[in-house]
Amino acid sequence: MQLNAPALVAEVTEGFHAYERALMADDIAAMDALFHDAETTNRIGVGEILYGIAAIREFRKGRGGSPPRRLGRVEITVYGDSCATVDAEFFRDNTPRRGRQSQTWVKFEDGWKVVSAHVSLEGSTD
Repeated sequence: MQLNAPALVAEVTEGFHAYERALMADDIAAMDALFHDAETTNRIGVGEILYGIAAIREFRKGRGGSPPRRLGRVEITVYGDSCATVDAEFFRDNTPRRGRQSQTWVKFEDGWKVVSAHVSLEGSTD
């Protein structure tokens, strides 16, 4: 198995940054397009646990957008030709706590999609 094929790292990097732009713009359609449309897709957040794309979509509709943030370190690793992980740090102006985000991406016929995501804040007891 090849690790970190440059072209595939570039594809996942593009997808990750497209998701970040959509998140900051509260572009729900763009976010949905980057998540795998399946009941096996999940997202665990600071205050929510969402199993299935339907639950993720409902959460996004009622959320009203993500608080503004800036990215810190982002690590992307591609395993073979169809699986990748993204781990990122982020910082919000309204809290000294560092945010953490992990995503698992899988390459399907229609492109790279997030199949699992986790978001937390350092020191969070929520």
